[in-house]
Amino acid sequence: MNTLQTTNFDRIRCAIEYIDGLSKQPTLDEVAAHVNLSLPDFRQLFVEWAGVSHEQFMQYISTGYARHILRESETVLYNTARPANSPSIKIESMTPDECKNSSKNLAINYCFTDSPFGTALLASTPKGLCYIAFVDDETHVLNILKSIFPKARYTNTTDRIQQDVLSLFTKDRPAPEEIKLHVKGTTFQLSVWEALLKIPMGSLTTYGNIAQYIGNPKASRPVGTAIGQNPVSLLVPCHRVIQSTGILGGYMWGPSRKKVMIGWEIAHQSL
Repeated sequence: MNTLQTTNFDRIRCAIEYIDGLSKQPTLDEVAAHVNLSLPDFRQLFVEWAGVSHEQFMQYISTGYARHILRESETVLYNTARPANSPSIKIESMTPDECKNSSKNLAINYCFTDSPFGTALLASTPKGLCYIAFVDDETHVLNILKSIFPKARYTNTTDRIQQDVLSLFTKDRPAPEEIKLHVKGTTFQLSVWEALLKIPMGSLTTYGNIAQYIGNPKASRPVGTAIGQNPVSLLVPCHRVIQSTGILGGYMWGPSRKKVMIGWEIAHQSL
């Protein structure tokens, strides 16, 4: 994949963190200088990575715009139509046999790869993708994977299942019609993750809406916990769930990454 995407993402995330950390709005020149770019190069950075200008992108990640998207997305969970050229994502739960004895019956392939939102770890069993995590430290995130499946057999290789996922971010090969996920979770967690798959790119919803959708309207807090335990970042879009006030809230891989992901998706959906 194009390593330029990762470089641009890192710089944009750094710029967003710089802006969010200040009590007063900095000038565009100051933000550009913070990420070691000239002002023209900084402007071009957003066009290359997000497809829109810096000003448009900053609007997309504002609290006010998030509230606007929430209003526009009120019934989005009930619209199950899959966008054209978008793969169907199917979740299969691991069986008790696959989970017993710390998953000693599982064979897992894994690889590290670039994505539009930084380096990612992809892991798969013969049945489907079992884990996606964003990476700041390869050893640390691999250890997290191994703590989930401590006795599985691991091979560092890129298989067909992972290549299908990578095709979503590159034009090297056509996107597959279906991507299968093979994950370990409780019945409640699986119902939440299935609901997340109903949120289209460029849309947002709330924890309360997810609870309502799964038929447990008083379970907003458990829903939030299940969302935080989502093992397949990006494909199961937990980053599209925010607070009802429009505040984007936390994210396992950092609130600035969540903010940038939301802005990128809104930008690309509007192109």
